[in-house]
Amino acid sequence: MNAVGIDVSKGKSTVAILRPQGIVVASPYDVPHTGSCLKELAAAIKKLRGETRVAMEATGNYYEPIARYLHEQGIFVSVVNPMLISDFGGNTLRRPKTDKKDAVKLALYAQTYWLDLKQYEPQQDLRKSLKMLNRQYQFAIKQQTMLNNNLISQLDLTFPGINKLFTSPAKPQNGHLKWVDFVMEFSHRDHVAKLTPSAFKKKYLHWCEKYGYHFSNSKADEIHAFAREAVSAVTVSDAICLIIKQAASMMNSALENAAALNLEMNRIAQMLPEYETVMGIYGVGEKIGPQLMAEIGDTRRFHSRRAITAYFGYDSENDDSGQHISKSNPITKKGNPALRRTLFIIMTVLIQNQPEDDPVYLFLNKKRLEGKHYFCYMTAAANKFLRIYYAKVNEVLNATPSG
Repeated sequence: MNAVGIDVSKGKSTVAILRPQGIVVASPYDVPHTGSCLKELAAAIKKLRGETRVAMEATGNYYEPIARYLHEQGIFVSVVNPMLISDFGGNTLRRPKTDKKDAVKLALYAQTYWLDLKQYEPQQDLRKSLKMLNRQYQFAIKQQTMLNNNLISQLDLTFPGINKLFTSPAKPQNGHLKWVDFVMEFSHRDHVAKLTPSAFKKKYLHWCEKYGYHFSNSKADEIHAFAREAVSAVTVSDAICLIIKQAASMMNSALENAAALNLEMNRIAQMLPEYETVMGIYGVGEKIGPQLMAEIGDTRRFHSRRAITAYFGYDSENDDSGQHISKSNPITKKGNPALRRTLFIIMTVLIQNQPEDDPVYLFLNKKRLEGKHYFCYMTAAANKFLRIYYAKVNEVLNATPSG
């Protein structure tokens, strides 16, 4: 048997080929990530006598083009969790870290766990696109949070607390928030307070018609009264107004980006066979559903419910030694952090709405009434939700040809 270890990095891979009993077929050498070089690598692997298996680490996005190409060439490829390779013994106290030594280590790992290696299967293009969109969406949300905090901090100097007066949901077409659009026009409390109530009401009506928001006399009176009582730290000036308008404009751009990404995620998610099933689960909506589907992917790749909950990071580690026995076993959190975040959002929705006929909420509430810690009952309920999700989606996917 031939064990091929490929240490993938940006722009190149280091390859080592070993046989049992320490026979070196190929000492570590570099392979650039070009079409012709990868073609030569695949041809060299195919020429090896006997069964051949390739092992490589899951190194961000670098490994995927290489693993996919070799898989398409009919070569057995296994993508291994980097933590397993890191913990794999080298019978030495020293821990040298070079690409060549890592390639040899991967080849030795493939030899040692030959029968346990799981064959790599490329994700469907739809699922891969959905996951990439979700990661970009999460990045956009982080930017949105930063810009939101920045805008509010600037408004604390010019029009403190104005954002709390508006409760309208985001516009579905572009994600704009009413208070952000409002401060684009009224960036300082003087822009409202120095107007008479009737003058402001007329101007506010024109603004609502321009931006497509609902006008209310009582809301106009409330805003005007609030502005009269507000205390600003700076006087109104062109420079101050420019700062607020630029901050609001950047916030709107972030909202538009997030809305566009969410819309595209929904479009792609609807093409997957489990979409209706997922959307029918309580607590899952048009924003959370595609995120959940993106992070879990095809449930058929998990051999059991225990595997999918381990992917969530719910598996616990015992801490017993001698006479010491741990009273609690915390979860490892070695799974997907984006999935944990999405599941916690769903659990929060269940707590807010309290659906008495939902089994996940009933289980969560039972744990909460038992006096369990917040993270304990939230994580346990998320685990139950994930098991139900696995059963329902698997039933749909098993009735659907993979491809």
